[in-house]
Amino acid sequence: MSNGESLMRNCLRIFFLLHIVLGMLSLVGLAGSETDSPEVHVLYVDGTIVPVVADYIDRGITKAEDNGAVAVVIELKTPGGMLATTEDIVDRILDSEVPVVVYVDRWAGSAGTFITMASHVAAMAPASRIGAASPISGSGEEISETLEKKLKEDTRAHIRSLADLRGRNQKAAEATVAEALSFTDQEALGIAALPESHQEVLEMESPYLQPPLVNLGAVDIADLLKQIDGTTVQVKSGTVTIRTAGYEIHKTKMNFFERFLHALSDPNIAYILLSIGSLGIILELYSPGAIIPGVAGALSLIMAFYSLSVLNAYWAGILLILLAFALFAAELFTTSFGILTSGGVASLVIGSIILFSGGPSMDNIGVDWWLILIVVATIVAFLVFAIHAIVRTQRSKQPTGSQGLIGKMAQVRTVLDPKGTVLIHGELWEAILDKGQANPEEEVIVTQVEGLKLRVTKNKEEAS
Repeated sequence: MSNGESLMRNCLRIFFLLHIVLGMLSLVGLAGSETDSPEVHVLYVDGTIVPVVADYIDRGITKAEDNGAVAVVIELKTPGGMLATTEDIVDRILDSEVPVVVYVDRWAGSAGTFITMASHVAAMAPASRIGAASPISGSGEEISETLEKKLKEDTRAHIRSLADLRGRNQKAAEATVAEALSFTDQEALGIAALPESHQEVLEMESPYLQPPLVNLGAVDIADLLKQIDGTTVQVKSGTVTIRTAGYEIHKTKMNFFERFLHALSDPNIAYILLSIGSLGIILELYSPGAIIPGVAGALSLIMAFYSLSVLNAYWAGILLILLAFALFAAELFTTSFGILTSGGVASLVIGSIILFSGGPSMDNIGVDWWLILIVVATIVAFLVFAIHAIVRTQRSKQPTGSQGLIGKMAQVRTVLDPKGTVLIHGELWEAILDKGQANPEEEVIVTQVEGLKLRVTKNKEEAS
């Protein structure tokens, strides 16, 4: 082989090797470009704003900060919620190192308005609405004039400062608190004319909001991310430009524990648990050893007290409801022929109405009236049945003295082998079985009374 041929072969080998290396590098580059896609974290808030929602949002924003995400999108659908929790969420958004985008899906009522105003970018879905952010008492009742004035002045200043910070319409934002105004997505975007009533309140020269109340409208999150690409916002650490081209979505949903606590944080659920828990304890006291009512009642009460504490329930309402069930229990044990039941019903109704009236909120947090009626009607029906049974028993002729037990059926409580205990007329007696063995729940017949002991048999013929 000549030197020329050897040199040519070496050149070809180097050429092919170079192509292989370049191909591998290009694949590595493609893989790197995929992993370097900008991350967008999406959170989902659907329901009342309660403490567990604030914890969830804090967890989601912290995760986005740790992962270097370009933005956090909160898909929001809420009628409102607790004032203190709303302030916690607003503070977390203001302290975020990652741009927070709120996408109003259908409804950002009350507390949702504040969360939307605090966001770096506010967007609304078609046919969605925002507003009605006036603070009210926990149960929707009127609050005292002094407290109302202080509360409204503070919340008006708060939402006004948020609108000013984000360059949104201050008058419209303040009117959601001062006048409980609400706006459609088109009105909030400054595209559709406001109703004349809104224009009069806002003292507008033009029927359109300028500047708008929110930044943009989007049909879905994909459309939203396309529109915000290149938007510059001010986060806590400085100015940031959102780059969402080629984005990769990371969904951060509530975990099971958060969903469970969120479900518990509902006034109606809390009320039902409190009622079931109290009734279970009463049944356990009335029939000791039943176990299931007592266990179910205790668990229900524990969950009810968690929910009531989260919702800042009014202690007077809780005590009145517990008093009502105490009166119901007393009725079963003393039989006042309806007097105690009437007092219990009045206490239950009043306690139910004022249960969530102890503090202000950003939504009508209270027990639905229809649920109160159902619970009261169910308990009254149960008590009428129980009282009727008790009265009928008391009026029936019963043999007097211990000899009246002879010939009566008794239920075995502990094994008769031959000694044990039986239950008869609601009393436990020591008993001796004539022959054989009787297990718990079996029935035996009393044949003889010897002081404080009964002689019993399983044979009907011997009993007769």
